[in-house]
Order: sequence, then C-alpha cells, then structure tokens
Amino acid sequence: MAVTAIVGANWGDEGKGKITDYLAGESDIVVRFQGGNNAGHTVINDYGKFALHLLPSGVFYKNVINVLGPGVALNIPAFIKEKNELVERGVPEPGLKISERIQVVLPFHILFDELEEERLADKKFGSTKSGIAPFYSDKFLKLGVQVSDLFDKDRLTERLQASLAAKNVLLEHLYEKPSISIDSIIATLMRDKELIQPYISDTTKLLHDALLENKCILVEGQLGALRDPDHGIYPYPTSSSTLAGYAAVGAGIPPYCIKRIVAVVKSYSSCVGAGPFVTEIEGENGDILRKKGGDAGEYGATTGRPRRMGWFDGVATSYGCRIQGATEIALTNLDVLGYLEEINVCIAYEIDGKKTEDFPIPGKLEKAKPVYKKLTGWECEISHIRNFKDLPNEAKAYVQFVEDYTGIPVKWISVGPKREEMIKINLGA
Repeated sequence: MAVTAIVGANWGDEGKGKITDYLAGESDIVVRFQGGNNAGHTVINDYGKFALHLLPSGVFYKNVINVLGPGVALNIPAFIKEKNELVERGVPEPGLKISERIQVVLPFHILFDELEEERLADKKFGSTKSGIAPFYSDKFLKLGVQVSDLFDKDRLTERLQASLAAKNVLLEHLYEKPSISIDSIIATLMRDKELIQPYISDTTKLLHDALLENKCILVEGQLGALRDPDHGIYPYPTSSSTLAGYAAVGAGIPPYCIKRIVAVVKSYSSCVGAGPFVTEIEGENGDILRKKGGDAGEYGATTGRPRRMGWFDGVATSYGCRIQGATEIALTNLDVLGYLEEINVCIAYEIDGKKTEDFPIPGKLEKAKPVYKKLTGWECEISHIRNFKDLPNEAKAYVQFVEDYTGIPVKWISVGPKREEMIKINLGA
C-alpha cells in the first residue's frame, strides 16, 4: 500500500497534528521522520487537549504503531515525560517504536543552544533552546551518538570524547564557561538507556515488512516547507528537512512508496520565530486574529510564545505546496475567519517596484510587499457544518480561491479544533 505524507506548506503551525490524528484512525503505523521536541502538534479528542512534541500523532489509537524514525532528534527525558503524561491523563499505553539508528539529543546540545542565543543577543534566530541546531550540527560533523551506542559503553565513551574535545575549548574561550565532564554525561545516559530500551527496534525492517504486508502508513513532518534549510527562509529555518521528499530518508522507506502528499495549509498565516513574514498583521487586528485562532488562541505549542499573524499568502503557499509535491490540501482554521466582513488574501509580491507571483530567494523576500485581493467574509459560525454544500457561499468561494490559486485540490477542511470538526470534499472532481 502507498504511504501518505502529512506535511506543512508554510512556516509550521498549520494544524498537522489534527490532520494526522484524524487520518491515523485508518492507519496501521504513524511515523515521525524529522525534528525533535522543538515544536508541537496540538490534538483535541475525546481524551482532552494535548500538545505533542516528540510522539507521533497516532498515539491516541491503541491499534496504531507509532514510530520515531532515524531522522528524528531524540530527547530521551522529554520522550519519557510526554509518554507518561498521556497515560496519566487516561490515554491507553501507546504502541511506540524508536529506531535503533536514531541519534540522541545530549545535555550539552541544549547548553550550547542556550549559550549561542545568549551570545547572539539581538541577532539571535529565535531558537526554542531545545538543542536542535547543535544536535544536527554534530550529526553531520559525524560527532553524534546513536541510541544503540548507549548499550556499548566503550563506543559511547569514544564518541563523547571526540565530541567534547572541541566543545570544551569553545566553552572556555568563547563562552567563558566551565568545561564538561564526560563522566557526568555518561552517568546521565546510563540512566536514560534503561528508560528507553523497551522501545528500541529495527524500525526500518518494521516499515519494509509493513509495506510488503500492504499496511497503511502515515509519515508526519514537523514545521513547514518554509522552514526547510535548503528551500525555506534561510537563515531562519529549522535544522532538518521539513519536506515530504526527506521522509524516505528520515523514516527509512523507499521514496517510490510515497504516493499521497497532504499539504496542510492554514486559512490565514501564522509564524513563530524570526524571519521575513510578508503578510504580517501587526497591532490590534493581529491581536484579534491571534485570540480568535484555534481553541486557545495562536500561541506556540512548545514555547507558549505568541505567534505572528498574517493574511493568507498565496505566493508562499503555492511555493510550499510545490516543493512538498502536494497531491492534495487540508485547509485548516477556516472557522476562525468567520468574524470578518472582508478578508485580505495575498496574490502577488511587489519587489523593487515589480510584481511577481514567484516566491523569491531570501535576500529578495526581505524586500517583498504584499499585493492583496479582498474576498467577502461569511460572518457566521461554521464549526457545526460537515458538508461542503452547507457552507456559506462566501466560505465556499474562499476555499475555491485557495484551490484555484495553488492548483492543488482541497480535500479536507477543518472547521474547528476537535477531531470531528472536519469536512471532506473534492472540489476538483
């Protein structure tokens, strides 16, 4: 059976958690393929409201196997804490598997993340200080520690010695901080390995066997296309690829198996962190949209930081869908816009006096000004609606605009934060 990828078309915060939670009910396996606990997916269901950070969004279904692939940054204490909190709140013990090849976020990764943001001061990148950038730096410098290394103390010691050789020099001479003791790190990891051991397996074999057995697999991305380090708003991306194309690597499956790519698109724009944000709404109007957004307003699921708010950006969304290879769109938070008489949508950028519908390179993006078109609002509550035909005409026109502008069929519309507040449609049929 073909694999379905659920990924973000924008900056993250699009509502991927809800879409994965919704579709996971028809799946056998849900896989996280990149990122760490530096961002979150909010899920609301019969058990309550949850912010997932490391756990895949299929953990609320007892028959689903949830996998952390080798492309994920594994913070062991955060993983255990998140899993225990689910169970304490009445969620059945989820089926969890962690790749034996996954690499571990180490205490000094978090330390260096904090120290570097402090050093950069007003030039900082808006890191969540979860250690993600230092983690991926070590991974590609070949200084990382795989979870399987925790069970080979000699190899673990060798890996840590190689990593700390340069780090202690930086601590002393750049950050003016005391050096790190390898013994304290090993002692911490020896405790962590006992906690994590029951979940470790050869997830690559698990997934390949599942494909042979024609099982249904979802792969779930973190953040969105514009936070990709190669194709996004560099130097303000995350530190791992957010694209569906990377799912084959980060999950450990053949690329030809990914046949369906659901790009999650928010009905307006939101963004946590620094970087260019062309359609940003500042002041009172931005505050109103932030408070209206979602179940508890637009605040980061991991950091609690207020999200930057903006109008729907057709230029950025079309680009995001294109580089994700989207085969369909899940449009979220349509209900939030129900208080507006008129709604701006960005149909082009103006850069140095010239209009373009193409998403530019980062240096030009910083100069871009939005070109807006006004659409009529529907000014009513729609969260109770389950059929597209029952939406107000203005809301249907808004959805049709998104499909026409991006050229990608809208198959799902989320009209509220709860699992059941969803409309399945096929405008292009």
